[in-house]
Amino acid sequence: MNDRHLACFAAIYEEGTLSVAAERLRLSVSSLSLHLGNLEAQLGTQLFRRHRRGMEPTAAGQRFYGHVRTILAAMSDAQDDMQAAINRVTGSVSVVMAGSAIRAIGFDLVQRVCRDYPDLRLTLTESLSGAALDDLHNGRADLAVAFNPIASPDIRITPVLDEELVLVGQVSIIGDSPEPISFDEVLNYPLVLLQQGLSARALTRDTRLLKRLEAKARLQVNSIRTIGESLCAGLGATVGTRLIMAEELASGTLHARPIIRPDLDRTLCVIESTARRPSFALEHMRDLVLDLLEASVREGRWQARLIEER
Repeated sequence: MNDRHLACFAAIYEEGTLSVAAERLRLSVSSLSLHLGNLEAQLGTQLFRRHRRGMEPTAAGQRFYGHVRTILAAMSDAQDDMQAAINRVTGSVSVVMAGSAIRAIGFDLVQRVCRDYPDLRLTLTESLSGAALDDLHNGRADLAVAFNPIASPDIRITPVLDEELVLVGQVSIIGDSPEPISFDEVLNYPLVLLQQGLSARALTRDTRLLKRLEAKARLQVNSIRTIGESLCAGLGATVGTRLIMAEELASGTLHARPIIRPDLDRTLCVIESTARRPSFALEHMRDLVLDLLEASVREGRWQARLIEER
């Protein structure tokens, strides 16, 4: 049994007739029929029933097709990986990122892929941290960039940076003082937060503090844009970061105050599934994402502290 036998079997199964399958593979019908006969002899079972309308798979043929699809896909992946090994990164990579990461490096990532990896197909999606992890767990993403992931055996976590959280709102609500404000004082303001659950976990790793924030929230919204518009409209204040509201803070529309007792911060991580075999394309993409995140901090575009041990 060889890859030619498997490709012939798959073509017959998918096309339903010897003539169409032969045309697809650019073989003669007699040659294709010979390959099939040899395969059935090796397996010791009939894979198709021949009738006037074409080829109907037997129960054994249907079962065998599941194995063949897996084998052919693995062979294709192996070929892509070996091509990448000779400096031609090919294949597809799906990356899902928290909004802050998209804001900091999204365009740079797309630009670098277009310039340096012309044979790579990139899918880049913005998502809340909780949803990003769900996409990774469910196989919809190859790489996630998210805050405060919960450790588990099926993911590999690389911490990249710690980011300070501040109280953000209009001066009319939180005052114009640059002085820090205590966590207990924060609870006295009309808070607009991400909806409770995995998405809100991006605020802080401390679940006790998170529950206190959620209990005092005036509004809970799973949209960073809507939260920003609500702050600009004077509907409340939020616990967030300077990066997300950078333009509004620079223009004076919003004001930020550090939070103390305790200080609040969050950790951004690059996360991969341990269940999936890494490809050269995924390795290149992970390294590129890490490099761009580090550069955004070193160049002052992201006010955060790099975690050097990675």
